[in-house]
Amino acid sequence: MKYYLIVGEASGDLHASHLMRSLKRLDAEAEFRFFGGDMMSAVGGTQVKHYRELAYMGFIPVLLHLRTIFNNMALCKRDIVSWQPDVVILVDYPGFNLGIAKFVHANTSIPVYYYISPKIWAWKEHRIKNIKRDVDEMFSILPFEVPFYEKKHGYPIHYVGNPTADEVNEFLKSYNESVEHFYAENSLMADRSIIALVPGSRRQEIKDNLPSMIEAASRYADKYQAVIAGAPGIPRDYYQQFTKGRNVGIVYDKTYPLLLRSEAVIVTSGTATLETALIGTPQVVCYKTPIPKVIAFLRKHLLKVRYISLVNLIADREVVKELVADTFTVDNIAKELSKLLHGEPGRAKMIGDYAELRLKLGQKNAPDNAARIMTDLIRQKKNAD
Repeated sequence: MKYYLIVGEASGDLHASHLMRSLKRLDAEAEFRFFGGDMMSAVGGTQVKHYRELAYMGFIPVLLHLRTIFNNMALCKRDIVSWQPDVVILVDYPGFNLGIAKFVHANTSIPVYYYISPKIWAWKEHRIKNIKRDVDEMFSILPFEVPFYEKKHGYPIHYVGNPTADEVNEFLKSYNESVEHFYAENSLMADRSIIALVPGSRRQEIKDNLPSMIEAASRYADKYQAVIAGAPGIPRDYYQQFTKGRNVGIVYDKTYPLLLRSEAVIVTSGTATLETALIGTPQVVCYKTPIPKVIAFLRKHLLKVRYISLVNLIADREVVKELVADTFTVDNIAKELSKLLHGEPGRAKMIGDYAELRLKLGQKNAPDNAARIMTDLIRQKKNAD
């Protein structure tokens, strides 16, 4: 069968590549065509566009690249119609993907599946109308999305488990590198424990968050070294503009080992908060915004959820501290970080709370479950046709 996949960022590339492997195990004749990344290309198939050509974040960057965005969307629509896949599989990235879903639903008989739901429960809940109209099947990776879609909006979905939990579990089972080797291989100081900095995967996120992260971590430089988790596609010299004159390390392609070997983590909101929790390292979540007091007001009155981190959203309570908008300051980050270092009571409490998170996510294998349901549904449709 022919599968057309669309992702818009590094995490989507990772999750889609695992889904593709699962689909190949169930469908020996699987063919893939995609807007994606290097990990998807490693599985096989034809890459039409790399996600780096799609990922614009923030009002001004989007405005400046509107022509490129529209051209990419037009290319995607033409390519889908030309290739005639058995299914279009969308992975998060709603600004682009919901437009594609609308087109495919209105102009073809190709089913549209959504793997990793857009976060409409946080904001833009009105998008549920588009999803109910244009998306044939929704595959959720967050357990709290089931009552949101099914009870609140009467839209049945499939909870297939959480791929991040699967990925972390596989890493913890197989990783056997010693602490000493990890330090030596990455030119880290042997006499300093690590405070990991995870400032996001996009340039704007890094620019906004990393300077304050470095400043907060530097207050503990007598005992700790700050080490950045380098994002795929972001060159080392981009980070160096923020680390110049600072004793800050950086590692690439080793985020999980870095999180495991760290004393604590300062992390922007996103999948990395969940990865950090599942690996078991205490964290402070922070996210800088423009006009922080205005954003804080809007967050309080417009945002549909109480939290921004996946850890707190899944637990439905504050497990990790979130410093966002008007609470995002170097002093606050440093203060919360101090509560998580060796010997502090906040450290043991957070690690204990992480166990609740693992229970809520369950033991399902997300890509395998999703692939099984998808292939069954496609075969049923083909037989009915």
